[in-house]
Amino acid sequence: MSTENLPQSPEQPPRKPRVAVVFGGRSSEHGISVVTAGAVLKAIDRTKYDVLPIGITKDGRWALTADAPERMAIIDRRQPSVDVLAESDEGGVILPVDPSNREVVYSEPGSVPKALGEVDVVFPVLHGPYGEDGTLQGLLELSGVPYVGSGVLASAVGQDKDYMKRVFTSFGLKVGPYLVVRPREWRQDEQAARKRIVDFAGDHGWPLFVKPARAGSSIGITKVDDLAGLDEAIAEAQRHDPKILVEAALRGREIECGVLEFEDGPRASVPAEIPPPDAHAYYDFEAKYIDSTPGIVPAPLTPEETAEVQRLAVEAFEAASCEGLVRADFFLTEDGEFVINEINTMPGFTPISMYPQMWQASGVSYPELVDRLVQAALHRSTGLR
Repeated sequence: MSTENLPQSPEQPPRKPRVAVVFGGRSSEHGISVVTAGAVLKAIDRTKYDVLPIGITKDGRWALTADAPERMAIIDRRQPSVDVLAESDEGGVILPVDPSNREVVYSEPGSVPKALGEVDVVFPVLHGPYGEDGTLQGLLELSGVPYVGSGVLASAVGQDKDYMKRVFTSFGLKVGPYLVVRPREWRQDEQAARKRIVDFAGDHGWPLFVKPARAGSSIGITKVDDLAGLDEAIAEAQRHDPKILVEAALRGREIECGVLEFEDGPRASVPAEIPPPDAHAYYDFEAKYIDSTPGIVPAPLTPEETAEVQRLAVEAFEAASCEGLVRADFFLTEDGEFVINEINTMPGFTPISMYPQMWQASGVSYPELVDRLVQAALHRSTGLR
């Protein structure tokens, strides 16, 4: 029988890629992650992508949340929280663990689990441990779900400032003087560990910066001007991470540079300068996110200095085997040398954050930046690469 005259069913339009924006998390940077997610949700092209917001509460529950960027901002100096945005106090989102199945499921106690559809790519905007440090990346690798940003190794290296500096040094990048105190060392002989720090200060002078080895957003960092403030600074750093890092103060200008992966490889943005904040001892959490101390974009550098910091930023990106994006932070010392302080594999991504601002000044708008990162993830396989 001929089918030529039978009515033809209309073709279904192709399904838009579904992007799961995962945010919040168990680290002390929970609130900033929520702010970042709000900016990404607002910027992502809804005509091009379906979006599924998934928040991780402070106790680690994966929650279905409202797609409400306007509720994900710092208001009256208060940070937002997934616990407030979650649609249920008990329901949980379950990612697939079978690489052949990308179906996301939502379940609540006493209810039949509900399929939320397949996820094509995850945009993890988690900051700090339990998300930015390779843990989530490992889960997504096991699930076979592509994701934005660096893989397991680079994420772990980018989170642990001790091993980050070791990697940079092995590739010939200059780092400042530092000391690491590991938790076992502190437990076994607290007095000897403290003496190491005091001896370090004797060699390099005060002030020192005492910080958690595996945290970001300047949380838990104390500028210590003398011996009297040392114990309190150590306790504050250990409140966020039992492994602490002690750094000598470097005299110079703070310069940042963004790196973004293009089809032909990573490229560096125009650099920015972080001027000393008037109301703060240094560029701490309050200066960054609460008082929004503005950076200078582009940084007032010579063409030679700009080219050099861009070269070093890309070199740091490659040294740590990064993918997608990185913000590289440097000091330009008084003798004209760039010393790398750290990289961030998932830098602050709010509209006021330096990474988007540097790329905006380089000709890549915030929505274009988000789209480029998602497209790069969609075209990159999981597994060994």
